[in-house]
Amino acid sequence: MTAIKHALQRDIFTPNDERLLGIVNVCKAGKKKKNCFLCATVTTERPVQVKVVKVKKSDKGDFYKRQQTWELRDLTEVDAKDASKENPEFDLHFEKVYKWVASSTAEKNSFISCIWKLNQRYLRKKLEFVNVSPQLLEELPKAEESVPSGESQSVAGGDEDSLDEYQELSAREEQDIDGMMEMCEYAISNAEAFAEQLSKELQVLDGANIQSIMASEKQVNILMQLLDEALTEVDTIEGKLSTYEEKLQSVKDQMDQISQSNRLIQISNTNNGKLLDEIQFLVVNYIYVGHIRALQEGDLTSPKGIEACINASEALLQCMNVALRPGHDKLSAVKQQQHLFADLRDTFARRLTNHLNNVFVHQGHDQSSTLAQNTAELTLPKHSPLHRDLLRYSKLMEWLKNTHKEKYDGLSRTYVDYMSRLYEREIKDFFEVAKIKMAGTSKEAKGKFATLPRKESALKTETESKCHAQRLFHLNKWLLLCFFAIFIFEQVLSELEPLCLAEQDFISRFFKLQQHQVVVPPLAQPETEEPNGGTQMRIPHHTEQRQSLSSEKDIVRVMMNKIFQSIETELNSLIALGDKIDSFNSLYMLVKMSHHVWTAQNVDPASYLSTTLGNVLVTVKRNFDKCILGQISRMEEVKISKKSKVGILPFVTGFEEFAELAETIFRNAERRGDLDKAYVKLIRAVFTNVEKVANESQKTPRDVVMMENFHHIFSTLSRLKISCLDAERREAKQKYTDHLQSYVINSLGQPLEKLNHFFEGVEARVAQGVREEEVSYQLAFNKQELRKLSKNIQVVWHSMQDEFIRQYKHFEDLIGRCYPGSGITMEFTIQDMLEYFSSIAQSH
Repeated sequence: MTAIKHALQRDIFTPNDERLLGIVNVCKAGKKKKNCFLCATVTTERPVQVKVVKVKKSDKGDFYKRQQTWELRDLTEVDAKDASKENPEFDLHFEKVYKWVASSTAEKNSFISCIWKLNQRYLRKKLEFVNVSPQLLEELPKAEESVPSGESQSVAGGDEDSLDEYQELSAREEQDIDGMMEMCEYAISNAEAFAEQLSKELQVLDGANIQSIMASEKQVNILMQLLDEALTEVDTIEGKLSTYEEKLQSVKDQMDQISQSNRLIQISNTNNGKLLDEIQFLVVNYIYVGHIRALQEGDLTSPKGIEACINASEALLQCMNVALRPGHDKLSAVKQQQHLFADLRDTFARRLTNHLNNVFVHQGHDQSSTLAQNTAELTLPKHSPLHRDLLRYSKLMEWLKNTHKEKYDGLSRTYVDYMSRLYEREIKDFFEVAKIKMAGTSKEAKGKFATLPRKESALKTETESKCHAQRLFHLNKWLLLCFFAIFIFEQVLSELEPLCLAEQDFISRFFKLQQHQVVVPPLAQPETEEPNGGTQMRIPHHTEQRQSLSSEKDIVRVMMNKIFQSIETELNSLIALGDKIDSFNSLYMLVKMSHHVWTAQNVDPASYLSTTLGNVLVTVKRNFDKCILGQISRMEEVKISKKSKVGILPFVTGFEEFAELAETIFRNAERRGDLDKAYVKLIRAVFTNVEKVANESQKTPRDVVMMENFHHIFSTLSRLKISCLDAERREAKQKYTDHLQSYVINSLGQPLEKLNHFFEGVEARVAQGVREEEVSYQLAFNKQELRKLSKNIQVVWHSMQDEFIRQYKHFEDLIGRCYPGSGITMEFTIQDMLEYFSSIAQSH
């Protein structure tokens, strides 16, 4: 550090006529450490200017440069952070606060000490030193105070010299020493001789001084005489002052008495003022007679009486919660008021609890009288009148919660007990009516559906688009009839949701279980008995018992679970009935229940309604999965008679009906993913069982079974456009194409086999006595079946045509390669074949 100080003095401060007095190695607090130096300097010229200079190494690192300069007079405060522990951090308050971290605590202390000394020596405005050890702030010696400003310097930051130990020579002293040294040529070469000469001259000067003093003895005698005369005058003045003091002593005694009287009067006024404040404090926190009357005998049935009781209870709670000042609890009047407050609190709590208990019981019994007519219309009774009447007491319930928690809890249990019985009766009767309506409507729908024509006989239009429109018409008609039971399920949910939401909102508002913290007042504590049999209010310290938001929600949910404990059971029973009526009902129930759960979770994910509907949704999802497994099981159980021919398999048309129904129900539904998974399971089962039946069929060729059924599957998937089954649609098309080609190859010469079988059946019906004009109304021999067979014949015919042409070219190629030059050719050409097939098609 010494080398750095000398370098800084030489390179930076000497050219600017400045002296370096203190230095510290620092970096800025809280930033990337970039070291620099803070230097305390003074100018060599007068008036002396004291500065704090920030010096930093250049980027190349070969020299130092001045970066920033502050005047010491602009410094307002020095904060050393900690006076008792070693801490290298300190702050300098200029126009803004500069935070520094020194390389060591010793350097920081040395620099702060230097700043303090410069402030004491050169500045009129004294700085404020905060958190600085008193040992660093020692006063400068009085001898130095007489030294002119700018005539001493020191280098702090590690040197032993300081501002107190070094004094520089004045200009006149320097001139005298220079002149003396010029008179002695050997002053520099022989310092001892020069010092000896100076000593002799000093002795000569001392002798001259002594002679001068002896010569001035006469003046000294005169001076002593004058001093004696002055002492005589002083004695005279002191005598006069003693006289004056004796005269003023009586005045002083009188003034002391007056002062003592004034002080006593002031103390009395102060005490009277304090006593008045205490009296006013106690009087202000006194409960009025009107409030006492309202608490003791106020009407709890009329709105006006309830409002008076609310105001009185709030005033009582405010008086009980007043923080008494020290000593008030020893006053008998205060004790009496506390006993009065406790008696009023207990009396009103009993009155309020008894009244609300009676209200709960009365309302619980009255509501059941209107139950029958409401359930007959499949609607639940509305409890809004009860809620409206009880909400008038919500502020009183809050008061009871804050003062008598045990009575508040008792009222909560009473309400839950009576309302759970009431809701259980209402909900049970409501669901009984819903089950009766659902079962009766389903029988009616099944009867009406049985009279409808089947899809195959109903599609009598000429074009495929009209046939599809007819199918959709009958599908929608079947939905309106057979699924009316599901509308009953939707109506049940529509009745239950507002009922639960209204009850939950009422419980939160009436029992004050909203989203806030609950504070139990300090005076709401149990009473203790005195030895004489009386009661005394226990006044504990002011403590707060807070309930978190989650616990408030838990209380509401527990109350709702007890009140509506039968809803989940009844819903599951209704769902089981709907599933028993028709397993396809689970599809619609899954969609509707998912929508209701999604809506409830958006309102409050942790509410009773959301939790209950979520549990019921699990049951509906299980029924849906069971329905899908049932479909697959029925596919696997299909048995084909060995003597009967196989056409479009029943589970293939069953999948078509299921897909049309599902697409109608699940349009824009939240649980579309569940249907897509079911689709994949069903279509894979369809594929597997089609191949199984085709392999087992003995009457119908395997290729025909595969071709017809996969063509039907491909047409169904192409029409419905189910995106998750795109891969299966392409696979069905490929299987249909492969088996069509195989059938054409293996069945050449027998293109009209199915048509022959068809007309053989027609002839058999006529032989059995069926009139010829009524044959077309037979299910298996209607016009649609004939038209379908005709289309299939055309498809097979074109495929046979392509296969004939392909084989003809193949045969001609073999003749050309195996029998060259033989002149053997086919007796007919490709053109002859095309004309032959064309003539057949035209005639057909």
